[in-house]
Amino acid sequence: MKQLLIYCRPGFEKEAAAEIQDRAAAMGCPGFARTKDDSGFVVYECFQPEDGDLLARKLPFRELIFARQMLVVWAELQDLSLEDRISPIVAAAEGMPLCGDIRVETPDTNEGKELSRFCRKFTVPVRQALRGKGVLTRAEARNRPTLHLFFTANNRLMLGYSYSYNHSPFHMGIPRLRFPADAPSRSSLKLEEAFHVFIPREEWETRLTSGLRAVDLGAAPGGWTYQLVARGMMVAAVDNGPMAQSLMDTGQVKHYREDGFKWRPVRKNIYWLVCDMVEKPARVVALMADWLVSEDCQEAIFNLKLPMKKRYAEAVYNLQQLQEKLDQLGGFQVQAKQLYHDREEITVHVFQPRKVSKLVPKV
Repeated sequence: MKQLLIYCRPGFEKEAAAEIQDRAAAMGCPGFARTKDDSGFVVYECFQPEDGDLLARKLPFRELIFARQMLVVWAELQDLSLEDRISPIVAAAEGMPLCGDIRVETPDTNEGKELSRFCRKFTVPVRQALRGKGVLTRAEARNRPTLHLFFTANNRLMLGYSYSYNHSPFHMGIPRLRFPADAPSRSSLKLEEAFHVFIPREEWETRLTSGLRAVDLGAAPGGWTYQLVARGMMVAAVDNGPMAQSLMDTGQVKHYREDGFKWRPVRKNIYWLVCDMVEKPARVVALMADWLVSEDCQEAIFNLKLPMKKRYAEAVYNLQQLQEKLDQLGGFQVQAKQLYHDREEITVHVFQPRKVSKLVPKV
């Protein structure tokens, strides 16, 4: 258990590798990362035998920016017979922790997509075989680790497991979303994915509910505004460009043709601030921090566009600058992820748990 497998966006292997190397070293788990350009994954080789499992348990997955999934590599299998891939998998899984679920996955690459149909068909028979050998529980158990079969070719895979309290709950680390036919732009999916990743589903009825007031900076033509309107919010859309008429017809949107860096609400009754402007990250960070510290909003989601070079360093630097600015008031929680629908950017979520706790009823 010396290896940790990280799924990432193809083309961002170096960023994912730099991040896991930094975070693992800070936890006293030194090692090195193996990468291949555009492969969609990184293998971190720990120097100590049990450090892979330690990282999977103790390194908070939610704090990793470029990782879509994180799991311990139990075994690597190569040159599998296409006539019988199940027997060697079952044999290799002997001694693994008892798992409560299985995911048969591939990298998010063109080669991986070609394997996806096979993976779907393979899941049922391999699940039955592993249950028969006592590697999987008889019924799905969410409190147990998840077993992963990560196929990089039809005869090659990595067998591993992730901890259910410290991994992505989504297959391949990707929420499966359908583009709404009436949304003004595909950027709408960025904000919807952010809601799935950052907001616990049991809190949607209070934190993503009708009646809340929201501001969308750089709103035109309305991709992000669409997600807010769909949830019944009243939205101030700030952009010099035109908004989709379908959104204006809802009566829930007020369009301000103004500079998003200068506009401010008259009253402090804004819950959500969202922003997807094409600007330098430092400028966006300063703007978002000013809104939050001034208490002009309670919760924010925004994108930071990354440069072509030193993307990991740029992301870390700007998040550190954001945290320093927010420390003026204190109590903020910052989370950043490169989402599936992001491109050369990361999505950042900021909120104050103490304020949200007042909003969310006790169960």
